[in-house]
Amino acid sequence: MRYRKFGNTGLEISALGFGAMRLPILQTANGNEINEEEAIKMIRLAIDNGVNYVDTAYPYHGGKSEILVGKALKDGYRDQTYLATKSPVWAIKKPEDFDRLLDEQLEKLDVEYIDFYLLHALSLDRWNDTVLKYDLLSRMEQAKADGKIRYIGFSFHDEYEAFETILNGYDKWDFCQIQLNYINTDYQAGLKGFRNAAEKGLGVIIMEPLLGGKLAIPPKGVQDVLSKDKTPVEWSLDYLWNMEEVSLLLSGMSDMTQTMDNLSYADRSSIGMLTPNDIKMLEHAKVVFDTMALVPCTKCAYCMPCPFGLDIPKTFEAYNTTASVNMEKASELYTEIETKADACRKCKACEKECPQHIKISELMPTIHEVFQTK
Repeated sequence: MRYRKFGNTGLEISALGFGAMRLPILQTANGNEINEEEAIKMIRLAIDNGVNYVDTAYPYHGGKSEILVGKALKDGYRDQTYLATKSPVWAIKKPEDFDRLLDEQLEKLDVEYIDFYLLHALSLDRWNDTVLKYDLLSRMEQAKADGKIRYIGFSFHDEYEAFETILNGYDKWDFCQIQLNYINTDYQAGLKGFRNAAEKGLGVIIMEPLLGGKLAIPPKGVQDVLSKDKTPVEWSLDYLWNMEEVSLLLSGMSDMTQTMDNLSYADRSSIGMLTPNDIKMLEHAKVVFDTMALVPCTKCAYCMPCPFGLDIPKTFEAYNTTASVNMEKASELYTEIETKADACRKCKACEKECPQHIKISELMPTIHEVFQTK
């Protein structure tokens, strides 16, 4: 495993972090449940091979990810690992909620402290209407003084200007977590915000390096651009590891093969590993991808469940397939969906939760029309 300087903290963190948002699942009578045995094996395998950062959050896997991670870190694994989780800012309606939720998370994780604690999915609205309104930064500092957390950070989903407001609105940030990949270079915080955070001495964690899996098996046009010297996954990860400012790259691993592959990629990673021609190739791949992508959905499923039964991520996958593959494959995917796009009643509950700020209610009639015409 390769290790990197984590901002001004003085810590050395593994180049690869284990994200516990997309753990392996089992289909049970009660719905999808985490495959505990497999998930614990994967996390421990990663730690045995040098990964020292495990990331989870309050809402992942219906609130069960933190419990699973806590179990995985038993038997001495907690002592080998920096543990990260996030405060569900949207659930805070009064100042005391912050402390109540943090205590609940400590209990679920079954740990005495959390190394890296983030204000989750900050936007300008949440910054103004919750973080500042309820003085959560002071609450974070008190939690640190009490030994419940060690480092203070935030994850981000909003426009660049909002990122700058949050970054410059507090002078004690230890780290931040942003979405970045070779497609999203000018999206949300983007490369500009990413570099500004690094210049301020923050550790910078990268999420969505594979754009919700889209870059693992990219559209054929993108595959044709990428050199066959590496897999599409490896090109995506290497694009980020190439940059000195990247402190840590998070990957949400769903099976043992992904875990082992990512460990091997991390073992080969280094700053400055790409040639100028490699970078030009990835820039070209972005141009090709951007002409094919219709909806910037990453399948995070924050929009779910829909009160009217839509499978929103799968509907967007089918729609995007009309451009990235062909209409025949898209129609096959859409046929598998039980509740079609015309069931949308524009309640916009999903739009309030979407980190990508997709206008879902406006897109569903368009999607219905596309497939109805077909």
